[in-house]
Parts: sequence; C-alpha cells; structure tokens
Amino acid sequence: MQYTNSERERFERLFRTHHLTVHAFARRRVTAEAVDDVVSETFTVAWRRLDDIPDDPLPWLLGVARNVVGTARRGEARRLRLQSRAQADYQSSAEEPEVNLQSGLVNAALERLNERDREALTLVGWDGLTPTEAAAVIGIPANRFRVRLHRAGRRLRWALNAAEEEADASAQQELPGHDFNSQGAVA
Repeated sequence: MQYTNSERERFERLFRTHHLTVHAFARRRVTAEAVDDVVSETFTVAWRRLDDIPDDPLPWLLGVARNVVGTARRGEARRLRLQSRAQADYQSSAEEPEVNLQSGLVNAALERLNERDREALTLVGWDGLTPTEAAAVIGIPANRFRVRLHRAGRRLRWALNAAEEEADASAQQELPGHDFNSQGAVA
C-alpha cells in the first residue's frame, strides 16, 4: 500500500505530539524493558489505522496502549508460567520473585488500591486526561467514570491516611530506645 506525504506528515505530527504521553502511560504500567515495545506497538496500530483515529487522538492512543499493555501482561504471565514449570523440573523450591517496592506515601497508597481505582486516578492525575477522555480510554460512559473516579478518590484518601500511619509507626520504631524526662534529658 502506498502512503501519501500528507498521511506521513499527519502520523509524524501525531507521534511528535503524543509519544511522550504514551511513553509515560506505559512506564507506569509495564516494566522498564517493555515500555518501548508498548509505545512502538501503539504507534504501529495508529499507523495502520490512521483513518480511524478521531479528531482528539490522545484518548484513542491511550486506549490502544491500554490494550497493548493488557496483551503484554497476558504474554508475560504465560511466559512466567512456562518458565516456572521448566524451573520446577530442575529446582526443588522456587525463589520468590523480587518485589519492587516504590517509595513515597502516594505510591504506597496507590498500591493499596485495586487496579480499577489506580487506573482512574492515574489517567486523570498523571496522564492529564479529562474524565470524559479517560472514560473513552477505558471504554465506559463518562458518567460511570466520574462515579468511579469519585469513589477512587475517597479510597485514596483512606489509603493515604493508612500509609502515613504506617510510616509514622515505622519511624517510631527506628528511634533509639532512650527515655526522656520532662526537660528533654535522657533519664
């Protein structure tokens, strides 16, 4: 199939305008090694379906990226299951995968939320989409998304309070075990 210069220019504009946002979206959802693959696959789909892209392309692009991420996760899960079965033949006990703990109260609070709440909050808060655009990315009506976003915000506030309490408790445990009198001197 032969493409015209105007189609090529339209795609290049689309890429220049939105590739950083798609990259950031992918970075929050897949491993660092898979980010470029997600971005590449997203824009490959955009190139193939250039005529299907709406006037406001960002929600459409993020919807494609979301689908690519889902496909990548399913593929990774299959790969890990296969690897686990293969290792079981050679090892008597499998080691637990290393957990990637992110620092910061917001990340700790977000980790406490379910995937739907996290996605609603990050689409609006980090990706800068309006609730209507975010609803288009997920594929649900805008009113339903607004309700989901409101409820996710309430749950995030609860999770932030819990994360702060844990951080405070952890900080208290790390203090030296000295007893202080009313003047602040060691007793």
